[in-house]
Amino acid sequence: MASKYINITLKIWRQKDAKSKGQIETYKLDNVSTSSSFLEMLDQLNEQLVGERKEPVAFDHDCREGICGMCSLYINGRAHGPDTKITTCQLHMRSFKDGDTIYVEPWRSKAFPVIKDLIVDRTAFDRIQQAGGFVSVNTSGRTMDANAIPVAKHDADRSFEAAACIGCGACVASCKNGSAMLFVGAKVSQYALLPQGKVEATQRVLNMVRQMDEEGFGNCTNTGACEVECPKGISLENIARMNREYLVASIK
Repeated sequence: MASKYINITLKIWRQKDAKSKGQIETYKLDNVSTSSSFLEMLDQLNEQLVGERKEPVAFDHDCREGICGMCSLYINGRAHGPDTKITTCQLHMRSFKDGDTIYVEPWRSKAFPVIKDLIVDRTAFDRIQQAGGFVSVNTSGRTMDANAIPVAKHDADRSFEAAACIGCGACVASCKNGSAMLFVGAKVSQYALLPQGKVEATQRVLNMVRQMDEEGFGNCTNTGACEVECPKGISLENIARMNREYLVASIK
């Protein structure tokens, strides 16, 4: 598909740090290739700003391959932009038209405070993971071949689908309550479905849910926006599974 060039107006959230008051600032950007990704367009904007001796826009990115989830942005009122099941780095400028005005904002959540401009602090997710999102295995000496442990295909498939969560936070940003239950549900389900995760199942779900609450995330009211905006299509079934796991653990 031949590349063409468009001129756009960008309305970007600028904020010095978590304590400063932020605001939307307007930028004109010309000759943007429709073959470029959204992040490449932001690179182009920053080159223009540096050339004008202005402060470039701070935004998060890493792999730029839809794997790490670092590139999370709120674009025209949607997490990761107008397309579905993609991350921001997989969004291309062919999704926009010449003359478009594009609003770019950071995730909005009490648990994700702004660090600068479009970058938010998502270490709350790390602390939830550290609270129980792992399997303790002694790897010293002779270890068992993983293929020697029989796992039903249905369970393996559901576990693999849950493990696809990249922790980008789109579920939190999309939820009117700022809930992290899709993320936590996916991390709980990933292990709850496998025999390797059964040993620590009780403490895992109790610890992760407790940490989620301590971080200030809201609760789930089954709106479903999280599943719709998740770039990996993580199912709401994982929230139901987490609730069942939590109920069982609570009465043991």
